[in-house]
Amino acid sequence: MATRGTGTLSILQAEFSLTQVLDRPLSGRLLFEDLIRENLDLGRPDRVQLIFNRRVTRQTPGRFRTRVLTDGVVPSRHVTYKHSDLKQYLKGLARAAVGRALRTELTANDTRDFGIGRGLTNLAALRQVGFQATRRLLDVQRLSLDGSIGDVTVEHVHRPVIVQGQRVPGLRFLDPRVLALFMALVVFRLLPQGFTARELRQHVAPLLGKAPHELSLGQLTYDLRRLRLHGLIERLPKRHRYQVTDFGLRVALFVPRLWARTLRPGLATVMPDAAQNDSALRRAFERLEHAMDDWCEATRAA
Repeated sequence: MATRGTGTLSILQAEFSLTQVLDRPLSGRLLFEDLIRENLDLGRPDRVQLIFNRRVTRQTPGRFRTRVLTDGVVPSRHVTYKHSDLKQYLKGLARAAVGRALRTELTANDTRDFGIGRGLTNLAALRQVGFQATRRLLDVQRLSLDGSIGDVTVEHVHRPVIVQGQRVPGLRFLDPRVLALFMALVVFRLLPQGFTARELRQHVAPLLGKAPHELSLGQLTYDLRRLRLHGLIERLPKRHRYQVTDFGLRVALFVPRLWARTLRPGLATVMPDAAQNDSALRRAFERLEHAMDDWCEATRAA
């Protein structure tokens, strides 16, 4: 925004923004909350100087801080440099009930913060500073765990997919047969020559409490096709043998252990018909149930 002085135009305030449209709003909200939580130190002088490419010393005026503001349930993050404010938030688009875009926006209230004069002729230089700052913010942000990668993995493995025009049923993580397949893949990874359908049957059947002959050839073909088209195994050229991919090994290592060490004992602990125990998780669930019951009673009384 410009104001007219003594015959010349000067810059009173300027805004520069970068908007990134998200294909999945819910994943975007989770990503933004992770970015806020893991980057609360962006307002520190050593990180501010990275964002604005300006040296910050003890003599640099202003307060260097990160503020997280919440309007209803919509958070925004603010990084302050002298008189300027770099804001990041989720922005709604037309006909969208939830934020569909991540907006990074710099509001420059004093061009001299960046060693630039106020004359309108300096707008191009200020524009370069503004857009560089918004991009540097994205560059210096840290995220130790990118949940969107997990979303892609779940979509690719757990749910049905279309591969080369073929519909491939999903490998549902908690299906006993799928868990048995994953456990077998961990063993086969150690075989330099890969494995055959027969070897797969020998390992999977006992895990399901069956004899090998009880798994038909059709079932094995179905499972091998699912594993191959989901990218967990690949067929060796000109041979009826398969090898486990790097992707397949990591999925096969993680999912059964998650079930055995977390979900299975955790559900056994919190279920209402489970034996009474004094674990912290059980006590937390019981406190939650009591609080909900008390709230419902109070609501009906009102």
